[in-house]
Amino acid sequence: MVKRLADMPEAEAQHLRRLECPTYDDTPALDGPPLGARRVAIVSTAGLHRRGDRPFRPGDGSYRIIPADTPAADLVMSHISVNFDRTGFQQDLNVVFPIDRLRELVADRVVGSMASVHYSFMGAFPPAAAQPHAEHLAGLLEADKVDAALLVPV
Repeated sequence: MVKRLADMPEAEAQHLRRLECPTYDDTPALDGPPLGARRVAIVSTAGLHRRGDRPFRPGDGSYRIIPADTPAADLVMSHISVNFDRTGFQQDLNVVFPIDRLRELVADRVVGSMASVHYSFMGAFPPAAAQPHAEHLAGLLEADKVDAALLVPV
């Protein structure tokens, strides 16, 4: 496994050096109810979507909606990064989309409730491409009364 730019083939290292790496202001934690009273949505970057939905394409900053009752067999992954390992997803959906773990937390009353829908971005896109989609998604989360998101960076 390559861990440093100096250890990579020069062409790949140069490509990575040219990528924009934005910085973000610190955002303090927001006040809210305890976890046992929160409504939680999953937001993954695994490039997941329901079979038959539009697949992700290069540079695609949009998201796909995944209803909470979607069977695991109906989810596919169209993540396009050449370095992306799908092994975990193929063995257990919860590696990239921990829906069963969230259901367990709700059943054990650790989490108040689960959102009616969850979301997946692809992850391999310029951050600016996601901005308008993320703003729209924030409104959807608010409409579903979601007050906590389980962010699953893949």
